[in-house]
Amino acid sequence: MDKSLVCNASSKDNDPFGELKIFSGKASKSLASEIGAKLGIDLAQSETKTFSEGNVFVRVLENVRGRDVFIIQGTEYPVNDNFMELLFWIDAFRRASATQVTAVIPFFSYAKGDKKDEPRVSIRARVCADAIEAAGADRVLTMDLHSPQIQGFFKIPVDHLYAMPVLVDYFRKKQIPDLVVASPDVGFGKQAYRYAQMMHTNVVFGNKVRHSHDEKAEMLDIVGEVEGKNVLIVDDFTISGGTLIEMAKACKERGALDIYACVSHGVFSKGSAEKLARSPIKELVLTDTIGHRFEPLAPCCKVISVAGLFAEAIQSIHRRESVSRLFDF
Repeated sequence: MDKSLVCNASSKDNDPFGELKIFSGKASKSLASEIGAKLGIDLAQSETKTFSEGNVFVRVLENVRGRDVFIIQGTEYPVNDNFMELLFWIDAFRRASATQVTAVIPFFSYAKGDKKDEPRVSIRARVCADAIEAAGADRVLTMDLHSPQIQGFFKIPVDHLYAMPVLVDYFRKKQIPDLVVASPDVGFGKQAYRYAQMMHTNVVFGNKVRHSHDEKAEMLDIVGEVEGKNVLIVDDFTISGGTLIEMAKACKERGALDIYACVSHGVFSKGSAEKLARSPIKELVLTDTIGHRFEPLAPCCKVISVAGLFAEAIQSIHRRESVSRLFDF
């Protein structure tokens, strides 16, 4: 008999909230392993299979009855496959009688579809939220949603982490003189202002326009002074690097010195590495929320880990403690 399927009473007795189990989907194995290491526990056993016609099969290989389960599964490329796998995991844990199932989604791709800003389009983030709830998740833990109001699409609790403290700490240690924070558009302006507050500097804003869904942006103007300044461009994610590059070029044209950038989610489609390598960006810092890469990163890119933030949040949720201290900038 497989001993992993036998209820271990002693481990449950040692933890008044039930034994903590962390599982990883196919999309987030590296980050999940780091989170487990931060918590001092091994990832629980599971398997995922994709059949020849694309059908996804998941199986839990440990007993989760009465356990507090966290499934770590991002929704980067292939987005739909990874999202469906997440739903299947939630359903499997619910049917296996887990006490609580938390969906840990480091990068929630469909957060970009947060509004109906054109006729006859779907609010995709809302559809995904409904599906996660219908599958049986008790709560969601994610990072840097494209729009914070997406939390309101869920009827279950959502803990929304920010990579900002980790990114700010990195650039503080560099001690870059005459630094200003820049937001490529007003949409990220509030977060850019928080970056500037934490780094005790000023913020400037780009006036960006996107004419279609081709992921190309045009920078019309910059509001604020960048001449003779080092610039840190901040954003929540980048797909092609286009917005960051256009903002960097605009800053250079207005007399800026060195250009730095940071994003929470570096998606990077094919061809982005070459464009970034030829851009004025001296260093682009991103986090490890994305596991899939279409190609090697550009030489200017540096990845820093947010495993510690997720580990703290998971521990707090498991112990029924407040997570709000992680949002206190």
